[in-house]
Amino acid sequence: MRHLRAGLAMACMAASAPAFADAVEDFYRGKQMQFIIRTTPGGDYDSYSRLIARHMGKYIPGKPNITPVNMPGGGGIVAANHVGQVAPKDGTILTMVSQGLPVDQALGMNPSLRVDLRQFHWIGNVVNANQLLVVWHTSKTKSLEDAKKRVTQIGATGAGSASVQMPAFMNNVLGTKFKIVTGYPGGQDVDLAMEREEVEGRGTNTYTGYMASKPRYIPEKLIIPLVQVGAAKEPALPDVPLLLDLPAPAADRPMLEFLSKAVTVGRPVATTPGVPADRVAALRKAFDLTLLDADFIAEAKREGAEVRPMNGEELAQVIKDLIEAPADVRARMKTALEPKKDDSVDKAP
Repeated sequence: MRHLRAGLAMACMAASAPAFADAVEDFYRGKQMQFIIRTTPGGDYDSYSRLIARHMGKYIPGKPNITPVNMPGGGGIVAANHVGQVAPKDGTILTMVSQGLPVDQALGMNPSLRVDLRQFHWIGNVVNANQLLVVWHTSKTKSLEDAKKRVTQIGATGAGSASVQMPAFMNNVLGTKFKIVTGYPGGQDVDLAMEREEVEGRGTNTYTGYMASKPRYIPEKLIIPLVQVGAAKEPALPDVPLLLDLPAPAADRPMLEFLSKAVTVGRPVATTPGVPADRVAALRKAFDLTLLDADFIAEAKREGAEVRPMNGEELAQVIKDLIEAPADVRARMKTALEPKKDDSVDKAP
């Protein structure tokens, strides 16, 4: 009898698999999905999001169309709140969440972030690349040591963004003197401000992000990376100091390690809370297949968009680990990532 029950259970599971697949396909057939983009058009978040949106639909059962929708503001908080609180919770919404927001939630740094990122369904990470704090080539600051000696204006987006957190951390832990100019709608706007020399540098962007959106910047030495943050140096930037390699008191090492792990969040793709498990599984599979697609790979190469994927399960665990890090580490990090009053200023209208 036990064997009979086991056999019946296996038969039911086998029979139900096509039914689940059919249900997902029936749901998505003819649907118009949205890919919510946290920035204005033109930056690397926008480039990666649109690239995925152009190719992922054919791997989702039912082959829905995916329309990009730009929703900038608050360093990505506007988009995250929309996805978590307002958007349909049915699997028709995708977004690329700001890299700095898991840290922002972990440390409770911005009350305007009104969602729990652990409740998002994480689909996958398109790229894991080091964050760079850079200055424009005309800046008198050429190294981190220079940045400890002179005030250097650094452009950033909004509170909660990595572009604010990174220079604040450098000021608070390493002793630099960055003046953080906030209020730019997106990274593309900060790049333009650098080119116009309204600011001397940009709070942070990934190496791959620059290669995708501004492929001339690094090869032509238009920007000077002062420091890179990640688990190991970018192969193309062997001479740029890695945060983990910098001298620091033993008591500060956990903070350097926390920030370096946070960078592995990269460019994370999610759907809303509350999506049925079969649709989440279908979206994760579609994402993984998209990143292996020959047309996607060819277009990514043409755009200079490097792909270093992480699957949805691994990404969800990284985000959970950051948000649930030891209380003492989170308390110290909160102080380290908050700009001092005199270190930050909103840009002029």
